[in-house]
Amino acid sequence: MAYQQSGSGIIVTLTAAADLSAKQYNLVKLDGNGDVVLTDADSAGQIPIGVLQNAPGNGEAATVMIVGVTKIEIGEAMDEGVLIAPSDSGEAADDGQAVLADASDVVCGQTIQAGAADEYITVAINCASPTIF
Repeated sequence: MAYQQSGSGIIVTLTAAADLSAKQYNLVKLDGNGDVVLTDADSAGQIPIGVLQNAPGNGEAATVMIVGVTKIEIGEAMDEGVLIAPSDSGEAADDGQAVLADASDVVCGQTIQAGAADEYITVAINCASPTIF
């Protein structure tokens, strides 16, 4: 069962630039106005700001974990201890999901649990200083 560690990490409150009410525990990034949107599976090399911790509607407060231990939705099966990055599958349904990091991806965390595609698992996330794989 996926879990998150409350009381630790770096969490900020930003504004949702879209309806994210069905996207809790997905990767988000900042748009040109400094508001939160899902990472876009159509674009490789995106830099996420963190993992969405609540389910805000458009214009509502979005709670985002930048560093810490959290749940996250994954777009493919993965084991414990692997590096993750935002999905670049090209499928809109994968927006915001994490996938296995590979060449030229922006690594934003490491899995603590294993899981299957479209499940929630626990990860250690660090979007404050992401690195290129």
